[in-house]
Amino acid sequence: MSLHVETSHPSLENLPDIFIITLNELSAISFKGEEQSKYLQGQVTCDINNATEHELLHGAHCDSKGKVFCVFRLINRLSAHILIQPKASIPASLAELKKFGVFAKVEIEQTDTLSFCALVGDKATALLQKSFTQVPNSLTPVIQIGSTTLVYITGNKTRYLLIDETAILENIMNSFSLPIYQHAVWNLLEITNGFPMISENSVQGYVPQMLNLQAINGISFTKGCYLGQETVARMQYLGKNKRALFTLSTKITSPLESKEVIEKQLGENWRKAGDILMSYQADDSTCYIQAVLTSDIYEEKETSLLRLKLQPNSMLLIQKLPYTSFIK
Repeated sequence: MSLHVETSHPSLENLPDIFIITLNELSAISFKGEEQSKYLQGQVTCDINNATEHELLHGAHCDSKGKVFCVFRLINRLSAHILIQPKASIPASLAELKKFGVFAKVEIEQTDTLSFCALVGDKATALLQKSFTQVPNSLTPVIQIGSTTLVYITGNKTRYLLIDETAILENIMNSFSLPIYQHAVWNLLEITNGFPMISENSVQGYVPQMLNLQAINGISFTKGCYLGQETVARMQYLGKNKRALFTLSTKITSPLESKEVIEKQLGENWRKAGDILMSYQADDSTCYIQAVLTSDIYEEKETSLLRLKLQPNSMLLIQKLPYTSFIK
């Protein structure tokens, strides 16, 4: 059964009360085997000992210098650890994980048989309660109902992630009889909620604190050694991090170019302030941007003037994130 997917790009304020997003740009890396937890504990920033069948963890996989391969949401699904992330960040991370995984009793692979969609909106909870015997929430964010995994995602809009094989998930989406949007709308929600998105161009470009991982409980500073841990700890305890993740918005009429950067006014001149990780351009010309900027902009946000270099008439506004005190 085919799905009718909307081609429009609504702004955050113009999204419907309830809708579906088909997440065809999302995938995951699966870890399964006798030493799956032991091996993964030495590879990622979060504490795998806290991973249970109902728990949702945030974390990052770094190289030996503490630069991030990927940022993920981790769940347990059918006895395996699943690292959910954009497809774009998987190849580099998977290759590195497999390189060291040959020494452990663990099978590491991309979950090609799984598909993902999101149910979003104020009425999403009530709809799920009609279709499933249990619904996840902030206290129990992961629920397994038959072959379907339901994940509650906190943020500025109620969000549920649904995971299953493609045919089953398409049947579920069709049964809801709701508007279905493209993956880009998921990017909009990730941007406005301050959840970092690593693309192919930004792999190994940042340490976790530059992506606000410490603000979303994505770094354990007590778990012990893991790949890149020395750099991450030094950033935290010696105060060496000078960059952070920001959400910005502006009105533009032309699409962003891939080489676009953000500039800050210094006197009569403009200087580069940071790089764009992800963007979403709505049909009403509102553009939402996720960027890594110098962290002093956060303290100067009332006086800092920011613009896009290639669209100099665009004035960027810093948006409030759902978490605070991320600059340390």
